[in-house]
Amino acid sequence: MSISMDDIRKLSVAERIQLVEDIWDTIATSPGDVPLTEPQRQELDRRLDEYSKEPSAGRAWDAVREDLGHEE
Repeated sequence: MSISMDDIRKLSVAERIQLVEDIWDTIATSPGDVPLTEPQRQELDRRLDEYSKEPSAGRAWDAVREDLGHEE
């Protein structure tokens, strides 16, 4: 399937947003296929080191999501 930029520009804003969400959903199902950059990897390593030093300073992802109003 091939969609041209002209076709995309003809879509309404709502349709384009939905298209982007649909595309993102296909990417999000395979996070291992998205390589990390070296700065991202370094930041994750730094955060893991900090967590290893003081695990009680961290919070569960479910609690963070709830605080943000994204309950599932």
